[in-house]
Amino acid sequence: MAFIQILSTWLIPITVAFILLYGTVKKVPTYEAFVEGGKEGIQIAFSLIPYLVGMLVSIAIFRASGALDYMMNGIKPLADAIGLPAEVVPLAMIRTISGTAALGMTTDLIATYGPDSFIGRLASTIQGSTETTLYVLTVYFGAVGIKKMGDALKVGILADILSFIVSFFIVLLVFGQ
Repeated sequence: MAFIQILSTWLIPITVAFILLYGTVKKVPTYEAFVEGGKEGIQIAFSLIPYLVGMLVSIAIFRASGALDYMMNGIKPLADAIGLPAEVVPLAMIRTISGTAALGMTTDLIATYGPDSFIGRLASTIQGSTETTLYVLTVYFGAVGIKKMGDALKVGILADILSFIVSFFIVLLVFGQ
C-alpha cells in the first residue's frame, strides 16, 4: 500500500517533468504548446457542460422514477452472491453506449457513496478501463465507410465485459472491500 501511495504522489509530477524535458531536448516550444493545449482544453470543457448537465438530469430522473431501483432489485441477488455492488452494474451497461452518460453515472455514484468508497473506486476504475464500444463503432466505422462490424462489435463487447470483471478484481485486490 505504501508503494501505491508513493507512486500516486509522484507519478504525475514525474510524467510532466519528463514531457517538458523531452520537449525541450527536441527543441519544441514547450510553454507555448502548454498554453495552446490549455486553451483547447478549456474550450472542450465548456462544450461538454450541456451534455454533462443533460446526463446528470437524465440519471436523476431515471433514479427518481424508480426504474433504477427496479433494475437493481433484479440484479442484486446475483451481485450480492459474488460480492459485487449492484450499484455499479448499470454503469457497466451504459459505458458501452455513451461515455457522457457513464461519466454522469460515475459522478452520481461518487457523489452518493464518496470517492474513497469501494463503489467510488470501482466506478472510477470501470470508467477508466472500459470503452464506449457502440459509439466508437458507429462514429468511427461510419466515418470511414465500414459497413460490416459484427466481429468488431463482438470483440468490443467481450473486451468491455472482461474490463468490468478485471476492474472489480483489481479494486478488490488493491483496496479491499
